[in-house]
Amino acid sequence: MNQKLTILFSFLFLSICNLTAQYDIVYPKSESIRNQHCKDCFSAFQQKPKEVSFSIKREGDNLYFVTNDKKWFQLLFKNPTDGIAVDIVDKERYDCDMIFPESTQIKGEVLKPVYAERLKKSLKPYDRDKFRVLVGKLPSSLIGKELEYNILFLGNKNLCNYYTIYNLKSYGFDLLDMGMYLDSIQYNDKKVASLEEGYKIKYKTLRFKIPFQKNKSQYIAEDIKPLYDSLRLTDFNIKTIDIKAYSSIEGSLERNLELQKQRANSIANALQSYQTPVIKTTISTSENWVEFLNDIEGTKYNSLKNLNKQELKSKLVGGFSAEMESILKNHRKAVITLSLEKKDKYKKMKAEELVNVFNTELKAGNLEEATKIQNSLFNKLKYLEGSPDLLRKMEVPEQLSYVRFLNNRSIFKYELSDKQLLIVNNELEKLLKLDPKNSRVKYNLAVLKFKIWRYNAQPVDENKFKNEIMELKNYGISQSLINRMLVNYHIIKSERYMRKRDYENKDKSVAYINDNYKKIPLRDIDYFNLAQFLTYYANTDRAANLLIDKARSIDVNEDLLFYYINLTVVDEDLTQTDDYRAIMWNAINLNKSRYCELFSSPEKDGVTFQLLEDEYLRDTYCENCK
Repeated sequence: MNQKLTILFSFLFLSICNLTAQYDIVYPKSESIRNQHCKDCFSAFQQKPKEVSFSIKREGDNLYFVTNDKKWFQLLFKNPTDGIAVDIVDKERYDCDMIFPESTQIKGEVLKPVYAERLKKSLKPYDRDKFRVLVGKLPSSLIGKELEYNILFLGNKNLCNYYTIYNLKSYGFDLLDMGMYLDSIQYNDKKVASLEEGYKIKYKTLRFKIPFQKNKSQYIAEDIKPLYDSLRLTDFNIKTIDIKAYSSIEGSLERNLELQKQRANSIANALQSYQTPVIKTTISTSENWVEFLNDIEGTKYNSLKNLNKQELKSKLVGGFSAEMESILKNHRKAVITLSLEKKDKYKKMKAEELVNVFNTELKAGNLEEATKIQNSLFNKLKYLEGSPDLLRKMEVPEQLSYVRFLNNRSIFKYELSDKQLLIVNNELEKLLKLDPKNSRVKYNLAVLKFKIWRYNAQPVDENKFKNEIMELKNYGISQSLINRMLVNYHIIKSERYMRKRDYENKDKSVAYINDNYKKIPLRDIDYFNLAQFLTYYANTDRAANLLIDKARSIDVNEDLLFYYINLTVVDEDLTQTDDYRAIMWNAINLNKSRYCELFSSPEKDGVTFQLLEDEYLRDTYCENCK
């Protein structure tokens, strides 16, 4: 998991008259003095492209200033007395047993400044596309403590800018998954969506909610049968069940979680009773705080949001609990995700046998049966129950009648190993000559061309490729898939502009993506990729707006929720709102340890413990984490 360091910008005028100068740093006592001495520093920051990053990195006892842009670094230190100093902050400042710390600009121990001549002379290449320079050593008194490093930018020895750096976890973005056509669109996670009528699917997922009655913990087969029948599972087995069970918030936490676990297990057992293959089941339980806070918003109960959890639980007893039942009853539920697998009558046959049976049925003209056998063989190879070399033993004539089998075999070959990219591309090009109007082959060729283009495997004419994408509509490919491809087209374009430092055209591609992603049905992985993409290109606000509705939902993906919090938790105006409180409580219920780790130092994989300068966040942290 990659990580990205992001900067909290503090552009503050110091009016603290009793602040004692450390070393030869001057703390301006008026805005006019500050503007006079800091004009070159301010100008450098105004000219800084938003893609330029910097941070303090520790190696042993050495502290280094690291940046990804040498040109901007040189611009920053124009005068001999322009420089950098490091403020080392100790987490003990925010101990929950201490009085809330007084808000001051300097929060720790400031090291001796380093000035322009030494900074420029000592800057060296570092890592990939980065540069660094030594700016100080860790005092022996601070060794072994949990620390963070803020940066003082100096202009003519005057403090101009003060930066706190926080750590944003990055999952690495990719293109939006376009899937590839076998008998239907098959996505990389092996969960297939049937996007056109008439296609049979091998894998699919179903998601639904089951409400719980108060104090009822058992579901029997008769309770579940109408649900089972409605899912029409006669042709499918349930492969996995993921149950997220939620209780309403009143009552004991321990009792609530135990009751929800009993309910979830009874649902799983009832579904298991309808099939022989064992269902892999995952169960998680929590109290439904997020929907409670969402549902009382704007009602006469809105003031309850001002209470902490224990105060709220103490209030929700007796008559008041009964009064609130019309709201609370909606919060007892299970969100169930079923992963289904089409029943396979060839499942017990070995892969080698299946190849022989496939060849026999294909020669006999039994194409539907041959399709079932081919799918069964692919499934075995996917789970390493046979050698990929068996694909070469499938005897498929290179004739128009067998294009679907040839297409499926080539695409599955690529799915087993993306090193086959160019080989499979050539195979599909030959198929297209055999069947020039085949929409599946045309779509798959376009998907492969994205990979070829992105990784420079072969030259790609960008304008011609864009026209090929647009023309897919003439062959029955849905506009939704074409829109997905166009977003990916601009993701690659933006990457290329970024490498050239052509920020203007890069911004145009990013703007296209931001304006058009709403035209596409998005899955969780798509939200991740888009949010990561926008954040990488310094569009943090847009990334947060993309995720806000997801973050407020009870069945949000955990990683997605915590990524949203990483993006937004440094925004003091936002963290004070009732909406944000609901999101934080949602995170605490989902994974308290992970929530608490946000308030660790970047060196300990946190965001920053200096978030605890925010009194509300500190109260929430101390209530739940200590």
